[in-house]
Amino acid sequence: MERLIHSEYSFYDYAALIVAVSFLGFCLENLWMLFRNKQMDNRNMNFPFLLGYGLAILLIYFVLGIPTKENVLRFYITCFIGVSIGEILLGYTVEKLCHIHFWDYTSLPLHLTRYTSFFTSLGFAAIITVFFYYFFSPLMNYIHVHGSNSVHVLCISLLAALVIDFCFSFRYMYINRDFYQNWILHFPVKETTSFNLEIISK
Repeated sequence: MERLIHSEYSFYDYAALIVAVSFLGFCLENLWMLFRNKQMDNRNMNFPFLLGYGLAILLIYFVLGIPTKENVLRFYITCFIGVSIGEILLGYTVEKLCHIHFWDYTSLPLHLTRYTSFFTSLGFAAIITVFFYYFFSPLMNYIHVHGSNSVHVLCISLLAALVIDFCFSFRYMYINRDFYQNWILHFPVKETTSFNLEIISK
């Protein structure tokens, strides 16, 4: 499939990419939560999107481009370093501003501070590399070809909603010094046999 270059994509294409990857990021984090804690939650947001993932993928695209067979290992290593540094910076920034531990990897082996670990960074870097190598160009080409005025309006509306939701969430955490959690879905474990949806009033 032909790969388009930066100048051939429009603002609307990038908006759609951010929205799509933000949704995938929400799903990815909840899969991790399901694996570790047998539960899923709203990930501090009202909508099922995590804006940071979409913005991170866009930044990686503009800085590193799309990996090829010749540079895929370098791309992977660069992503590993970037993920590690990014998680540490984000974790400590939220801790400084909101006085909460946004996440905690201290129970994992080979963790560097509570906010990153060797194996999680390897995993995130692998997911990013696979996404860019196999899926980025087909996804962006599909978005570019099927764009229309109605789709553009939808993408911009969703992106605006994500930005507002992001600001609302962090304002809540900054003021209340607590997570913005309004639902948790507990999955069955050995001691239980049914799902349990916990709605948290705010």
